[in-house]
Amino acid sequence: MSRPSPRLAVRALILDAQQRLLLVNAYRDKRYDLWCAPGGGVERGSSLPENLVREVHEETGLTVAVGAPCLVNEFHDPGGSFHQVDLYFRAVVTDGVLDPNWRDPEGIVSERRFVTRAEMATLRVKPDSLAEAAWGEGLLYDPLEPIVR
Repeated sequence: MSRPSPRLAVRALILDAQQRLLLVNAYRDKRYDLWCAPGGGVERGSSLPENLVREVHEETGLTVAVGAPCLVNEFHDPGGSFHQVDLYFRAVVTDGVLDPNWRDPEGIVSERRFVTRAEMATLRVKPDSLAEAAWGEGLLYDPLEPIVR
């Protein structure tokens, strides 16, 4: 049985002036308690940073400048064919503010907010290495893990 290639996605680690991390609640048509960094699938013919700028704007209404990569994370469905590789980049907001009335055109992100590291510890987030990547230094690799449902 042939399995499809892994899906490639990009995500932004955005810390504001108070060192709070931007998280989004991303789950189509439902409220879900899993939070993650903004981003999404890459489109062929666009660079990883171009894809990330597009995805962050779609999900948050913010414009960002993309910096250095800081985390490679991959997850899969052990019983199925889904496998995704997320490349995380540091990013800074260059224009815009979070607006509670902003609507993701894809209808996936329902909420967005900045959180402190202590606040994030009370939330369900993925990947497990998100805090270390956001508030740490260097480039991390988070090995293959099962998808969370």
